[in-house]
Order: sequence, then C-alpha cells, then structure tokens
Amino acid sequence: MRRTLFTGEHDTFRATARDFLAKHVVPYFPAWEQAGLVPREIFTKVGDLGVLGMQIPARHGGAGTRSFLYPAIWAEETARAHVNLGGLGVHLNVVIPYFVSYSTEEQAGRWLPGLGTGALMASIAMTEPGTGSDLAGMATTAVRDGDDWILNGAKTFITGGVHADLVIVVARTGEGGDRRDGLSLLVVERDMPGFTRGRNLDKLGLRTQDTAELFFEDVRVPAGNLLGEEGQAFRYLTGNLPQERLAIAVGAQAAAEAALDTTLAYVRDRQVFGKSVASFQNTRFELAACATRLEAGRALVDRALVAHDAGELSIADAAKVKVFCTELQGEVVDRCLQLHGGYGYMREYPIARLYADARVSRIYGGTTEVLKTIIAKSLGI
Repeated sequence: MRRTLFTGEHDTFRATARDFLAKHVVPYFPAWEQAGLVPREIFTKVGDLGVLGMQIPARHGGAGTRSFLYPAIWAEETARAHVNLGGLGVHLNVVIPYFVSYSTEEQAGRWLPGLGTGALMASIAMTEPGTGSDLAGMATTAVRDGDDWILNGAKTFITGGVHADLVIVVARTGEGGDRRDGLSLLVVERDMPGFTRGRNLDKLGLRTQDTAELFFEDVRVPAGNLLGEEGQAFRYLTGNLPQERLAIAVGAQAAAEAALDTTLAYVRDRQVFGKSVASFQNTRFELAACATRLEAGRALVDRALVAHDAGELSIADAAKVKVFCTELQGEVVDRCLQLHGGYGYMREYPIARLYADARVSRIYGGTTEVLKTIIAKSLGI
C-alpha cells in the first residue's frame, strides 16, 4: 500500500541516506562486525551529512526540525541496507532529545554543537546489574559536596558506552515518599577521574553495537552538569519513552521488511528438486502471510509516526506499537530463516544476522512483558 506521510523533501533525504550507506557503510560492515565496533570516524561523517543535528536548534548548528520522520527514514534505510551503526540510534533518538529539552543555555552552547557534528557522542546509563527494567529501584547514588556531586555506582548494557564522550547517568540524589522520587540526571564526561569502562559486552546479535559496563567511583561531577531539575529524572525518562519505543518499533518493522525482501530474492534463485523454492505452495503461503502481517505493522507504525509528530502519541500507544512490531519482527524473521534451510544458519547470509539481531528488540526499551502491564493499566485493569 502507498505510504502518505512523506513529502518530496523526505524522499530526497531517503535517497541521500541510501547513497551514503551504500558508499560508506555497506562495503566495510563485515569487517566492523568482526571487530565488534564501528569506527569512531563514521559518526563525524554522519554528522557532516546533517543526520545528527536534525533535532538540534539552528542557533546551535542544527536543522531545528521537531519532526521524527527524518530519524525514522534513517532507521528504515539502515535496516534496508542490513547494517547497524552501533550507538548512533541511541545518540540520535534517545539522548539528544534530553539535551535539547533540559539543557540550560550554557549547557546547550557547551554540548549541542558537538553532539550535532559527531565530535561528541553520547549515551544514557539507566540499567544496573540488579534492576533491569525497574528504573525506580536503581542504586547508583550522587551526594552533593560543595560545587560537585560525588557519584558512585555501576551500570550495564549501556548502548554506545564505549564511544561515548558524554554519558547521562541516572542517579539517586535524594529520597521521597515514592521510589521514583529523588532521581536526577548527571552528565559524566569522558575523562572524569573515577569513571571507567568495562568490557565491550559479547552479545548474540548487533555485533557492531558497543554495549558496555560503566563504573563510577567517587566521580566528581560539577553541579553545572546536572541536566534539568534535581529529583525530576523519572518524569524526564517517562516523558521520552514514546519516542524511544517508537524508534525501536520503526527499526523492528524495517528489519522485518528487509527479511522478507532478502528471502524473496533467495527463494526465487534457490533450486530444490529441480525447481525454485518459490514455486512450492508452502513457500508462497508463508511469504504471503508475512507480507500481510507486515502491511498491518506498517500501518500501525505510520499512524504512530503521525501521532508522535502531532504530540499525541501516549505512553500506552507507543507500548502497543513496540509490542506489535517487535513480536512481528521475531515471527517474520524466523519464518524467513526457515525458508533458507541450512543456509539460513550461516552468518554470511543476511537472514542469519537479521535473526540474531532481532531477539533483543523485545527486551530493550522495555520488555514485552513490562509493556503489556502498561497497556493493561491503560485499559483500567
């Protein structure tokens, strides 16, 4: 079905993104997977393209657009090319909105220009070894000492943590009547004494995405690095969740569509018993079912994108989109891998990488189970 939410400007940006990925990413991606890391310099190239500065105000060197359609196009084209640019998605879709929304003018002048060019890369450190999705239960603390905060704690599964020059750390700075009270956002800079990084975690999929352990031992964070108001972090975090979860849904939908496309090409060429795999009724029925389900996912994503740009995408609705599209991704990629037979298990085939990469989308950004509780609560149950 024809998509109606994009204009000619969006189409031009899509063509630019597709050309960039074909020239600067696709030929080198297998080597990056082997290394387990995207080279740092690729981020400045993406910054030169204008991608990183799309949502940054013009006075700080960005394009100043509030629309999420451009980042969505970038995510779709990345998935279409069967590549992953490490922590770039988190930097663009999750972290930059915090800096844009909550920075003071001094902080904005200090950080936003570099974040828009790729000279500064950023991540956000929420998850702790013992808390998982329970943000209110985090144990990392920061205690005020004169003009500094003394930060102590550990974070894990931090996307972009290896390359990050700035890390927004969620820490407990006080107590209140609710576990969600007393959380604040502190911006930790790369070379601050006491801030160390653990290993780049060895994951099942997303091999180029640096995912790190971060440790903070008596790190002195200047009071001027408090992002937003003290004690308001939980409100800030929940406020950005619709976009974060929508971004995951966009990527999941696009990856599932990429799985269908690569499988169609494979079954047309692959010969079994003297005829193409595509000619078997089971193949045709399986792929027809995938295509039909993908149309439903696409309609849901596009409706959510329009709602988000209008400021109308609720936390519950974003949860619905993420649950549907990530579960759909797992279903479609699994069916498509089965149609590849034994070759589908070989990482040299795109479907194998798509399969490994897909599994985490039902976990990060809020597990399917957690999101179902949010949806159920919106139903009054």
